Amino acid sequence: MNSNQVFIQHLLDEINFLLEEAKGLKYEDFLKNPVLKRAAARSLEIIGEAVKHISNELRKKHKDIEWRKIAGMRDKIIYYYFGVNWNILWDVIQNKLPDLKPKFESMWKTKWALK
Repeated sequence: MNSNQVFIQHLLDEINFLLEEAKGLKYEDFLKNPVLKRAAARSLEIIGEAVKHISNELRKKHKDIEWRKIAGMRDKIIYYYFGVNWNILWDVIQNKLPDLKPKFESMWKTKWALK
């Protein structure tokens, strides 16, 4: 397995976890669950860190993905943890990750993209 494969697998693992945990959940329920909030923050940190390790070549092939924003969210969560905007995290889980998942799945299945 090359490094792109490893990091895409991490991305997909965390995306799948977040989408599964948030399935059928309302924002108010998310806010009331401190374990899930911490898990969501951690998963988004992992996603952001994994993105930083994806090769420049692969990033250039997929310009439709907002690589910098994903990595930037990771930095904000880590450096401003006590100021995390849970509404933004929830929005990412509900509205951004479902769009990103098939893109990363496609990369995973496309061997040339992983070199």
